[in-house]
Amino acid sequence: MAKSPHKYKTYKMTEQAIPANYEAAYEELENIAVAIDNDEISIDLLSEKVARAAFLVQFCQDKLRKADEDVKKIMDQMKNIQG
Repeated sequence: MAKSPHKYKTYKMTEQAIPANYEAAYEELENIAVAIDNDEISIDLLSEKVARAAFLVQFCQDKLRKADEDVKKIMDQMKNIQG
């Protein structure tokens, strides 16, 4: 299998489209959850949608983790400036 140009892959190692940003990923994840809750997804597509949801959860967690790290760095820099 050819290597993916991005680091995100599902458990099936299929390539996934990377969302534009956190908000787009979260919105897509919400839409999948609503569709599953409302039985709007056929059994034939269910595993694909669940795999996509897992990918989106990982994407969002990575974005949140990075934002948290960035905020902590900024706060530490501010403490050092203030002495």
